[in-house]
Amino acid sequence: MASLRDIRKRIRSVKNTRQITKAMKMVSAAKLRKAQDNVIASRPYASTLDAVMSALISKSEPGAVTHPLLTRREVKKIEFIVVSSDRGLAGGFNSNITRRALKFLAENKQHEVSITTIGRKASEFLRGRGYTVRKDYPGFFQKLSYAAAEMVATEVTNRFLSGEVDAVYFLFNEFVSAISQVPNLQQLLPFEPKTEGGNKPGSEYAYEPNPQAVLEKLVPQAVNVKVYRGLLESWAAEHAARMAAMENATKNAGDMIGTLTLFYNRSRQALITKELMEIVSGAEALKG
Repeated sequence: MASLRDIRKRIRSVKNTRQITKAMKMVSAAKLRKAQDNVIASRPYASTLDAVMSALISKSEPGAVTHPLLTRREVKKIEFIVVSSDRGLAGGFNSNITRRALKFLAENKQHEVSITTIGRKASEFLRGRGYTVRKDYPGFFQKLSYAAAEMVATEVTNRFLSGEVDAVYFLFNEFVSAISQVPNLQQLLPFEPKTEGGNKPGSEYAYEPNPQAVLEKLVPQAVNVKVYRGLLESWAAEHAARMAAMENATKNAGDMIGTLTLFYNRSRQALITKELMEIVSGAEALKG
């Protein structure tokens, strides 16, 4: 049975842990607010860009507008981009991504898959499972910007254009709400516009100087935007997951402190009762 001193030490330890988890929750809540604003601001632009491109491609005569990043070819080699966090203590944020990544790799065993990871957790997990990570971006979210996202997009785009890979897939956690994050797997290349309500029936666009010139400018930009938006979604989802995890940890620590305090008081009371009984027994023995 633990001594009273051991129980007191355990209570102090749990209280210190509760202070840490509470502080981490507050930090993540503050960062989530900014990250969520960035995600919400990026969605209309990305949706409208997809709508314009979808209209441009669908309303043109077959073969009238083309771009190398739209070219489909037999898939033999795949570039797989996996986005995770650099730190843990974020609930199921990283485990959901790595589980989906393993499923994708299992489904594409017949292809040659090269892996790019953004975030230390995905890199460590996949390397620990025997996979080779071609390129890694640790500490990426410390300097997250459109320029950084463009660097990643340009690197995989060049590999696609040179024929080193035939398709590029992008896996990240999509921010749904403060309590919900969903793994999102997208085909990045060959590029496919995805309309999210922005391209309404009957909408018309005028393209200057001509549709082909517009397409040549928009396609690379749209790829960059997809990568940037995915990184923003993952950044917000990470802080949301960590905030929820730390809130649960703080609550559990409080429950544990209450249980330990009750156990301490009962043990202390039992010890006092035992000492009183020994004193009474000794007094009775002296009388006899």
